[in-house]
Amino acid sequence: MTATHEAAAESPIPAAEPQPAPGATPPRRPLTARAAAELIGTAALVAVVIGSGVQATELTKDVGVQLLANSLATVFGLGVLILLLGPVSGAHFNPVVTLAEWWTARRGGAGVAIREAAAYVPAQILGAIAGAILADAMFGKPLVQWSTHDRSAGHLLLGEVVATAGLILLIFGLARTDQLRFAPIAVASYIGAAYWFTSSTSFANPAVTIGRTFSDTFAGIAPGSLVGFIGMQLIGAVVGLVLAALIFPPARQTAE
Repeated sequence: MTATHEAAAESPIPAAEPQPAPGATPPRRPLTARAAAELIGTAALVAVVIGSGVQATELTKDVGVQLLANSLATVFGLGVLILLLGPVSGAHFNPVVTLAEWWTARRGGAGVAIREAAAYVPAQILGAIAGAILADAMFGKPLVQWSTHDRSAGHLLLGEVVATAGLILLIFGLARTDQLRFAPIAVASYIGAAYWFTSSTSFANPAVTIGRTFSDTFAGIAPGSLVGFIGMQLIGAVVGLVLAALIFPPARQTAE
């Protein structure tokens, strides 16, 4: 053995552990860690949405500029959160995504089990409420002030169906074409675009919708509009799953 080899053998620095190849499935984290990631991620997302809305209305009275600032902050914030927490929990931050994954898993596809869904959904809702309270606190608003922003008009409800269906189609389309590595950019970009092309400004998320009732600010939604919005989001999720199954059917095995 050479002196170099002897020095290497006696070195107190351990050899680096082999790392998974890029794009490989990350090690599965404990359920508590995954639920915590969903809670924190959803809280941060709602804080970004509400906080940027408050900041925008304090800086300008132009509603178009307010929406632009709100949508840009959401795009950047959501992209970073998916990139950071995706390897832990999948970065759902959204009950319809979790439920859609559970549905596909119970039918033989990839997704979360009922035990995971039962942990994710409450964590997402609690996180959304915490994020709204945090945003209000940061801007000196009452910690809980029910929104008075009514969003019950029919065209807004239709917008929620479209926004949620598109989101589910995108996520499951990426999964079925093995392109989930692009999810941080793709999902954030879609939500940013849907802010502008849907009449509802694309909530597309029951947990975020609930959280936004706790803040009477630019991004809020009145509690009386909750049932309609969440109902349309669930319908949109079903539509998205149907479209994903139609456009991206499972590959058939060919006989050799």
